[in-house]
Amino acid sequence: MNELLPQLDELLFSSVDGVSVVSVEVTDIVVRVGARTTTERAVCPDCGYWSRRIHGSYLRFPRDLPAVGKLVVVSLRVRRFVCAEASCPRRTFTEQVPGLTRRFGRRTERLRSTLVAVGLALAGRAGARMTDVFEVSVSRNTLLRLIASLPDPPAATPRVVGVDEYAQRRGRIYGTVLVDVETRRPVDLLPDREADTLAAWLAERPGIEIVCRDRAVFFAEGATRGAPQALQVADRWHLWHNLSETAEKCVYRHRSCLRSVPPAPDKEQEEEEPAASSPWPTGHRFAERTRAKHATIHALLAAGHSKRSVSRQLGMTLNTILRFSRAATPEEMFTGQWQSRATKLDAYKPYLDQRWQEGCTNAWKLWEEIRKQGYPDGYANVRTYVSRVLRGKPQPVGPRPPSARVVTRWILTHPDALVENDRIRLKAVLASCPELTTLDEHVRSFAHMVTHLQGEQLPEWIASAKNTTDLISLSRFAQHLERDLDAVTAGLTQPWNSGVVEGHVNRIKMLKRQMFGRAGFELLRKRVLLA
Repeated sequence: MNELLPQLDELLFSSVDGVSVVSVEVTDIVVRVGARTTTERAVCPDCGYWSRRIHGSYLRFPRDLPAVGKLVVVSLRVRRFVCAEASCPRRTFTEQVPGLTRRFGRRTERLRSTLVAVGLALAGRAGARMTDVFEVSVSRNTLLRLIASLPDPPAATPRVVGVDEYAQRRGRIYGTVLVDVETRRPVDLLPDREADTLAAWLAERPGIEIVCRDRAVFFAEGATRGAPQALQVADRWHLWHNLSETAEKCVYRHRSCLRSVPPAPDKEQEEEEPAASSPWPTGHRFAERTRAKHATIHALLAAGHSKRSVSRQLGMTLNTILRFSRAATPEEMFTGQWQSRATKLDAYKPYLDQRWQEGCTNAWKLWEEIRKQGYPDGYANVRTYVSRVLRGKPQPVGPRPPSARVVTRWILTHPDALVENDRIRLKAVLASCPELTTLDEHVRSFAHMVTHLQGEQLPEWIASAKNTTDLISLSRFAQHLERDLDAVTAGLTQPWNSGVVEGHVNRIKMLKRQMFGRAGFELLRKRVLLA
């Protein structure tokens, strides 16, 4: 056994100095390794003086990484030294073995680092399940505490930093993530997305030369105040995304150009339409009851009965009999709440009829459209009007016209990437609407600037887009670009972008889902920066 001890030292403690293996005991479930320290002196943790005077010794039993499916426990004898400095408040102290133990630690450093790696990768519950496989079971809270106890990484000053927002609680709480674009590593997380917070962070790092961001106002203001020496670069993907939303709004405003003219209705259909829209539908219980009463009253009156006699026979008041006797048809009795009552929907019925003829048969979508126009009531009234009135009206015959989103996709796609059928249909749409032709030309020219990094052409493009009075959304988009002209021009000229930042935002979403509501800011920051 004595011959194997040096080999065990090399095997078990190759990365640790000052430890010697004394014995090894193997049982069915546990491997106990007896070890002792071999250093001659130790440093006081308070005053920093070295001491050789030994006060005593005791055993520590830190757990180590398992071996061949068995628990490994190190029976380590450590010494307590007497501090030689008279002014030091600490009289005695225990030696620590760098790379093996720490104060009050019940695990070796390599086991601790393994658990930390599992916690950073998988967080609480999933990490706890993984430790069961390693035969070093710990709770999810233990893993989270180990992550929270990690020190912050050393502060770095990137030359090119990317800035974007992430949601701690979607729609309510947002933070800011900062990424070194050159190394593609996250640099820091901020607890909010305020301009003051970003400006203070940038002001502490004067070496930043380029700031990649989207066109959010708070990021633009924070970068301007915190790093006035840095070049701000607007992300090209966000610019193209904003242009795509603008193009869809423009196509939607000219959606009437996307459909063919519906055929004129036949005369027979025009004659049948009033009957279909009659307020007395066949089979309605109130309508049938009124018809039956009207027929009975007029039959008795025709047989020679007086109105008072009819009132006594039918159990009705005389005024009711008089009203029925004056009505030539049952429909004349309809003077209640079903008919001729003004509603808030009346002002929007022509628009609903027009959209129905254009092919939109979704009542919910129709309600959303008129709600944007100011309709104050709920969805039920629109659904009732569609089911009772519009369902009986004929729709245009022929193929359904393409939606605004489909036409927008055709315009935003490179002509060489479109299939032949889509290219032909887009050509027909543009031929029927000169405004959409103008939109297509502006989208193509902007795409050329994005792909070929020709930002010097942007002022000319903005001036041309602002003159498109028939495309209000495009004109507004150009005006917004003009407010942030320097950053947008740099984004269409410089090769930098915020793509790596968007990737880390998606990674933050994954880390949040892993922690099941335990993703507080400090814990989330540790995982993002250290994993």
